[in-house]
Amino acid sequence: MTVNRTVLGRPLRSVAFDVLVSGVVALFAVAGVVAQPGGATATLVGCAMAVALLARRTHPSTVAAVVAVLALVQVVAGWGPLAFDIGVLIALYSVVKYADRLRDGVLAGVVAGIGVLLAASQTVSNLAWWVTATYFGLVTGGVWLAALNVRTRRLYVLTLEERAATLEREREAEARAAVAGERARIARELHDVVAHSMAVMIVQADGARYLLDRDPQTAKTAVKVVADTGRQALDEMRRLVDVLREPSPPQPAPAPGDPDGGGVAEPERRRPAVAELPALLDRFRDAGLRVRHTVRGEPHALPPGLDLTVYRVVQEALTNALKHAGVGADVTVTLDHAPDAVVVRVVDDGRGRPPVAPAPSGGHGLVGMRERVGVYDGSLTAGPRPAGGWQVEARLPLPGRGQVLRS
Repeated sequence: MTVNRTVLGRPLRSVAFDVLVSGVVALFAVAGVVAQPGGATATLVGCAMAVALLARRTHPSTVAAVVAVLALVQVVAGWGPLAFDIGVLIALYSVVKYADRLRDGVLAGVVAGIGVLLAASQTVSNLAWWVTATYFGLVTGGVWLAALNVRTRRLYVLTLEERAATLEREREAEARAAVAGERARIARELHDVVAHSMAVMIVQADGARYLLDRDPQTAKTAVKVVADTGRQALDEMRRLVDVLREPSPPQPAPAPGDPDGGGVAEPERRRPAVAELPALLDRFRDAGLRVRHTVRGEPHALPPGLDLTVYRVVQEALTNALKHAGVGADVTVTLDHAPDAVVVRVVDDGRGRPPVAPAPSGGHGLVGMRERVGVYDGSLTAGPRPAGGWQVEARLPLPGRGQVLRS
């Protein structure tokens, strides 16, 4: 595990490097205390430069101004270029690289150029003046250009990092919006299921009231239907309240998919069910998929909401297969009716070709399937297959042992 240590809000590594740089400048100042012009006074000027360089990253413009003043003192005193003047180049490099505005670096370069001329003017002969001015000018210009290049690359990297962070935030916002939209869609569908159940209960209750005296047996059957439907509606209502109440955590980037079938439309204003899967599969066959349908076990009477969930999982998985595996892909849809659960498995071989006209996007297949399966405390796995293609498997537990459907 990596521990990021900081000192005064700065990474320890950068602080240690700045201390080392300042220490080198101070060492040059102290080492020349005997031989250099100005003696101890020049050493103090050099040490002051070294101390100022400690803040070269956080306050580059201020450090450059302080170093420039100290260098001017040196020029006025007539000490000439000294070893610790490397601090001037370090300050110039720092202000060009770290200053918020490049104009501070340009100003520092102009001041450094004037300093080069003043330092060279202290030479004796004209030839020595030109040689000194040219040498110092080339060194100073090289440092300035190197700092500008590093600054440009640094700003480019910062721009890329900011863009990546923005894209990540946008992806998270889109995922949250997709989850919220899918949960709203699920809530509307569950609301329709509950409303249908309530309508059934009212009709059956009215029938039982009128037949209670004339046909007690039929009335008893109607009351039983009311009770069973009421329990089922109460369970669906609980799930509806959970969908509306619980916030959804951010999801990973969703795989493209269209909850409405990706252009393979279904009849509007009608709640689909497992019994309508053959018609759905035929629509996807017409769209270009080679779909095989297998049913294992004895089908159970599913609650309306769970019935709708099975249909939607198959629909969205086939939509993703059409979009990603392509036209002509082989797809196997399997419904496994176990005593305690319904397992939906959709497998494609990934060997189709892209459709000429891509299906309209706008849905979020994996997000939708996760949300729907989660409402019924189920589990969903989706991913590539070792042999190629993609597999989606959803396991939906039954609320109780279902009744076998009559043929």
